[in-house]
Amino acid sequence: MEKIFTTDRIKQLDTITIEREPIASVDLMERAARALTDALIRRWNSDTAFTVFAGPGNNGGDALAVSRLLAQKGYRVSVYLFNTGGHLSPDCVVNRDRLTGVAGVDFHEVTSQFVFPKLTEEDVILDGLFGSGLNKPLAGGFALVAKFINASPAQVVAIDMPSGLMGEDNSSNASSAIVRAQLTLTLHLPKLSFLFAENESYVGEWQVLDIGLDKDAIEEMPADYAVFEPSDVAALLRPRGKFVHKGMCGRALLIAGAQGMAGASVLAARACLRSGVGLLTVHVPFGNNFIVQTAVPEAMTEIDLSDICFATVTDTDIYQAVGIGPGLGRAAETVEALLGQIAECGVPMVLDADALNILGEHRSYLSRLPKGSILTPHPKELERLTGACRNSYDRLQKARELASSANVYIILKGAYSAVVTPGGKCYFNTTGNPGMATGGSGDVLTGIVLALLAQGYDAEQAALLATCVHGMAGDLAASKLGQIGMTAGDIILHLPEAWQALRHLV
Repeated sequence: MEKIFTTDRIKQLDTITIEREPIASVDLMERAARALTDALIRRWNSDTAFTVFAGPGNNGGDALAVSRLLAQKGYRVSVYLFNTGGHLSPDCVVNRDRLTGVAGVDFHEVTSQFVFPKLTEEDVILDGLFGSGLNKPLAGGFALVAKFINASPAQVVAIDMPSGLMGEDNSSNASSAIVRAQLTLTLHLPKLSFLFAENESYVGEWQVLDIGLDKDAIEEMPADYAVFEPSDVAALLRPRGKFVHKGMCGRALLIAGAQGMAGASVLAARACLRSGVGLLTVHVPFGNNFIVQTAVPEAMTEIDLSDICFATVTDTDIYQAVGIGPGLGRAAETVEALLGQIAECGVPMVLDADALNILGEHRSYLSRLPKGSILTPHPKELERLTGACRNSYDRLQKARELASSANVYIILKGAYSAVVTPGGKCYFNTTGNPGMATGGSGDVLTGIVLALLAQGYDAEQAALLATCVHGMAGDLAASKLGQIGMTAGDIILHLPEAWQALRHLV
């Protein structure tokens, strides 16, 4: 897994690299500038005109070094170095001096008034005002420059971070004073704020560039956050022995689907069966029995005493895991039955949808969930459990607090779904696509998690594998059908191929 460090930890990594390699800080900056320049010239040819806005710190030093390297490769470069405070970082000074006299560079050091250049959509702005070290909103002249950049027709590339955006929490930031980049070339490691939905319009597409920070230091330094790829979790998959039978592959119970919501039962059940479970029983109201029996012949049904909803606590002694929530509804008898089911269940549970909404109104039952249980909320469902959140960062922190206090695992669903552990670790999934933003996708995830828990995977393994393969199946569906036309059922149809692809990575 690729660790995500907070910005103060990244600064420590820079310092450790400089000491251990050893390398001068200005030479590390030059290495970063070469990586940045290579990324730029892969996208734009030498006919492109770059306009560079450099700040007084090391982010500005990076920008000046890139300006020099671009000019040496035949690019036309206009540079505006903002030195309104009369103080530049030492490495920024070095790179300003190196830029002096380089052919092809139109250099301006701004100490007071600034005349905005005229730009077209053919131009590329290189934003090097401020990087990941920023800890307060842009104000004054720098805020005006950010607003000018955002109003210009030019394409915008940010060095390391869009200026004005902070690495973690932006709840008190001034959104109008943050540069909106189409591309962010971040140095060596992703930043936590890149993974939050409200920051997409600032970060745009982002690419991580290796600048050779000390690998041992990265390995040694603890991190609460990480990004995982399929290759990171493939080894968790267990091989099946030749003499394995269905009784050895887990027995799962799915409680889902009120009247009019039988489809949620069907989707979760099909996904569960496509994820290796040995035996699946679906607890349904009488009115849904025929639908589920017909749509999912591989599953057994257990019929509730109610015709229309879940109203009867059922025995779970023969099962290894219980899934509950998809299409459940919130009828009074369902609320009572859910709370009773939680109180009596002795095996890990995966809770989704209305099960979470009901828990949000009966939060004391969170502490009664069986050990190894997993919650799979989308952002609003999480807020019903934790209270209102200011932004994605705040939501993530509240998810961490909830996971710790209730001793549960949480899959916080989104573009980068986060697996949150009781110990406070957050693992962000990279698979999946916007085509999965369709009704029933969450039911599919519930079914996958349920299958893995029933097979004996621990909660962390189940959450990581399920989140990853769910996204992989969605990506396979999108590649064949397109994002607009795909449905949750298409995700299920591509689960076998996704499991195979994951197996081949081992």
